[in-house]
Amino acid sequence: MNIHKLINTLETNMDLTLALLGLSLHILLWEKLPDWGNWFNTIIKHLPKPLAYLYEAWRCPFCFGFWAALALHCLTGVHTLPALDAMSAAMIDNLGQGAIVSSYFLDALATATLIMIGQLSLNALAVPAIKGHQMTMEFKQSFKPNSDEK
Repeated sequence: MNIHKLINTLETNMDLTLALLGLSLHILLWEKLPDWGNWFNTIIKHLPKPLAYLYEAWRCPFCFGFWAALALHCLTGVHTLPALDAMSAAMIDNLGQGAIVSSYFLDALATATLIMIGQLSLNALAVPAIKGHQMTMEFKQSFKPNSDEK
């Protein structure tokens, strides 16, 4: 079967499951667990130096997202871009196992990009949301009588 015909007949859809799981893991590991008491930070301090370095270096959502996407893909078999799975099946005669490896690699890149976009979007929304909450609290506080005025 011609690869161009195969690609043209595929649905153009995207499964966001891996990106959502990867983004959730990134938020948990780098934004939430370090603030939930000292136990997590103690674990990180006692990690072997190479693993502690990876924890520090993978704060980047794209870097973490790539490796997380590869791991999640291997665990679940889910593709963010199902067309890559079909492509690897169509190209296995020509490339052998290289078709599967290349589809995993390309899918992990796409998933990592979505994780990075998700993290950047959350960060962009966080500042106005926090500022809005602070302004609302100040506004509500302005209507409460001061204890000095009683």
